[in-house]
Amino acid sequence: MITAAEYGKTSWELTVQVEQRTGEESMRFKLRVEGKLHIGGLMLKLVEKIKAPQDWSDYALWWEQKNSWLLKTHWTLDKYGVQADADLHYTPQHKPLCLQLPNMKTIKLSVSFSSVVFKTVTEICKALNIRRPEELSLLKPPDDPSKKKKKKDKSKDQMEDIIDMDAIGGVSGSPGLYSKTMTPMYDPENGMPASATSLWFGENTLTVSQPNLPPAELAKIYQPLSLTDKAVINSGWLDSSRSLMEQGIQEEDKLLLRFKYHCFFDLNPKYDAVRINQLYEQARWAVLLEEVDCTEEEMLMFASLQYHICKLTMSSEPLDYSNEPDIDEVEAALSNLEVTLEGGNTDRILEDITDIPKLTDTLKLFRPKRLTLRPYKEYWFVFKDTTISYYKNKEMSSGEPIEQFHLRGCEVVPDVNVTDKKFGIKLLLPVADGMNEVYIRCENETQYAKWKAACILASKGKTMAYSSYRTEVRNIQSFLQMKNLAPPSGQAAPDLDSMEMNAECFVSPRYVKKYKTKQLTARILEAHQNIAQLSLMEAKMRFIQAWQSLPEFGINYYIVRFRGSKKDEVLGVSYNRLIRIDMSTGLPVTTWRFSNMKQWNVNWEIRQVAIEFDQNIQVAFSCQSCDCKVVHEFIGGYIFLSTRSKDQNETLDEELFHKLTGGQE
Repeated sequence: MITAAEYGKTSWELTVQVEQRTGEESMRFKLRVEGKLHIGGLMLKLVEKIKAPQDWSDYALWWEQKNSWLLKTHWTLDKYGVQADADLHYTPQHKPLCLQLPNMKTIKLSVSFSSVVFKTVTEICKALNIRRPEELSLLKPPDDPSKKKKKKDKSKDQMEDIIDMDAIGGVSGSPGLYSKTMTPMYDPENGMPASATSLWFGENTLTVSQPNLPPAELAKIYQPLSLTDKAVINSGWLDSSRSLMEQGIQEEDKLLLRFKYHCFFDLNPKYDAVRINQLYEQARWAVLLEEVDCTEEEMLMFASLQYHICKLTMSSEPLDYSNEPDIDEVEAALSNLEVTLEGGNTDRILEDITDIPKLTDTLKLFRPKRLTLRPYKEYWFVFKDTTISYYKNKEMSSGEPIEQFHLRGCEVVPDVNVTDKKFGIKLLLPVADGMNEVYIRCENETQYAKWKAACILASKGKTMAYSSYRTEVRNIQSFLQMKNLAPPSGQAAPDLDSMEMNAECFVSPRYVKKYKTKQLTARILEAHQNIAQLSLMEAKMRFIQAWQSLPEFGINYYIVRFRGSKKDEVLGVSYNRLIRIDMSTGLPVTTWRFSNMKQWNVNWEIRQVAIEFDQNIQVAFSCQSCDCKVVHEFIGGYIFLSTRSKDQNETLDEELFHKLTGGQE
């Protein structure tokens, strides 16, 4: 048995600060401890000394100097390296956090400050009924230099309308609300839906699109963004493998909840009312604030969809998402089994490998060179496998082509104006020293849809034999139809005087300056006639699909310096490729596809990301605008998301996510 004298020699005093939840002053306690005492024992000693009857189960120890949680309760103080000078805080793990949702509404929610951000986001999405939480993450709000000058605005920010989610029903601890087997629950006294049920079945602000801001308000928050500005914003993504506290986030700080990874898996109108609405809102703000580039014609199409959604939202009909069409899981399984038994597979190649379809047509070609006025010349084009060949005319197509374009890994950019009947495809073809530009001009919408769909598949290394070719053609035709600003045949032009619309709300401030209100109203209403029959959910889905089809969709920009280069360049990270972009011109120099990636790693000592692609292509760069961990996590995250399948039944392999994104620091 140890004597008091011996205990005095081996023990020492440790100060622990106990933080209170209810705004009371924190208390400091001194405890006599030994190095071999485990963390669980220390917390027990502390609670016994506090002598306050309360639930301490959510409390844990936070080590201020080391910026880390002491969560392994079986570890001893010696193992953690805790000594007498340690500044420990006994604090709740769940604290309130202000979250700005994609619809720009701010909510307050109690979340875990001790779990890694990946788990915390999953917890938040569970509370908000957003399926597929792996697609979202938390972003620090960018610093606004104008706010430093205007200190008066600070009180206005504090007065912002914040929805306290814990006060309206405390859904953060509820079970899996978005489960497909969920049944509605009702209050036995008044028959009203219980809070969790009403959140799920659409009776809350998260499923309803927000009214558009007045033009003057929109103009205040609109800022034209350069590639450098976008890189600064993208540097604010939190590290998914560390906790909020470890990243300097404090209680009631404000963070942005956003869709980080732009590949939206298994969007289902029946179960994803909140997810689809928040996606629509993120897309809407990206278009209105010009965070993503679009043409004037596309801006008017987006405006008409917003107008339509606003009209339907303001109508008095209650929203019932339970009637949305859904493919029954048993039927889908039987359909797949039937296809398999018949020897086909709808998701893979339809035809035999020896019978790959080909396209042939007379198209116009232009190869940009200096000092030319872009004259297009007619040639006979043949598209087979993933290659385009062109000949002087049809008769010469049995011989050698003038030139061949190999489309695997190329960029396909639309060059379209439906009103002017211009249907062009811009191809950026990868070569050793960058990208070659080629413009192909089609005669009409049908020809354009077939050729563009073939080019998109070929860029991914797929042929027209894939079943997705027909879907791609239909999607392009549907998109062109929405962009057509002329009213459908047989329909009269809209009567402007009888319509009430604040047209400036639906376009970015740049277009408000360009057009008079009456001109804008007329053009939006003309475009609206093409989509007037859509339901509210269909209109939101169309908006999301149109956003996805923009050339700049889903590209996150970072300022990097490539190995061997002396100047900064921009790296674009998309869901399927990396793009090297010239900083001065903003034009892509080279594209590397994830499908051609062999391996990638990070040298944490010199903070450099190194990637190896097929054909012995080696790429290495260091990040200038953020830590290399941010870019590394994006690459690993997209590769992780590509492994998802419907068979997984919505369970996530969190270990694989951290393996691909965490790195070995």
